[in-house]
Amino acid sequence: MSGKLIGVGLGPGDPELITLKAARAIEGASTVAYPSLAGGDSFARSIAADLIPANAREIRLDVPMTVAREPAQIAYDAGAAEIAKVLRSGEDVVMLCEGDPFFYGSFMYINARLAPEFKVEVIPGVTSVTACAAVSGRPLVARNERLTVLPGPMDEAELRDRIAGAEAVAIMKVGRHLPKIRTVIDTLGLTAQATYIERATLPQQVVLPLSEAPETAPYFSMILLTKGADPWL
Repeated sequence: MSGKLIGVGLGPGDPELITLKAARAIEGASTVAYPSLAGGDSFARSIAADLIPANAREIRLDVPMTVAREPAQIAYDAGAAEIAKVLRSGEDVVMLCEGDPFFYGSFMYINARLAPEFKVEVIPGVTSVTACAAVSGRPLVARNERLTVLPGPMDEAELRDRIAGAEAVAIMKVGRHLPKIRTVIDTLGLTAQATYIERATLPQQVVLPLSEAPETAPYFSMILLTKGADPWL
């Protein structure tokens, strides 16, 4: 019998936001896999570090952060092959994923490669969107409102059109795209309704009106934007 691949969502960074189910899966793991920046540390592992058994086998997926897709795909191919060897031996593998595994999560790329052959379980995690709403004290949507989630790397013209036609917006992966996003929001006259958040739930957390945001932003940053009157008042 093959082992089971378990994708575990760790939440946005604060270890106390790991769910009980996720914590139990990690504590009982004989093999733990996780992504890391090529040549750097693993944010996912740092979140779960206190839960990983001392004798657990660790599989590190070094994923380069490049615009080109091929280097990352090669890394996922290699990681999936190493995980598959363990699964075929009959052992389960717990793969750590910051945030939620199926919400812009790296786990989805391993799942796509291994789900056709192996049994997979996914344990959801707190998303960065809901975490940013919590730390900023701003509800995302109410009643029949719609939430639009947009990636920061999106083309400027499309980003402007999507924001213009939305009711509430979460812009993720801000990073080096902050100047472009700031210009789009300012052009639409919505700067006063936008909140900038970086590293939500971590000790380095920053929450500011977009008008007071720094000139540069880390990858783990987000802008929340609401329009019109507050429907919850």
